[in-house]
Amino acid sequence: MQPISEEERKRILESPPIGTWVLMLTVGIGFVVAWIFLYFGVFMPRGFVD
Repeated sequence: MQPISEEERKRILESPPIGTWVLMLTVGIGFVVAWIFLYFGVFMPRGFVD
């Protein structure tokens, strides 16, 4: 494996963490979908609390 140049190293360190943003977005969407499922699939059919 060839060592990377100083310019390539600097470019990598200064680039935004795209993979982290994609993972955070995926987890966030999963939480929202799970909450909507619980709200409309579990809580709403049981009715109001008296």
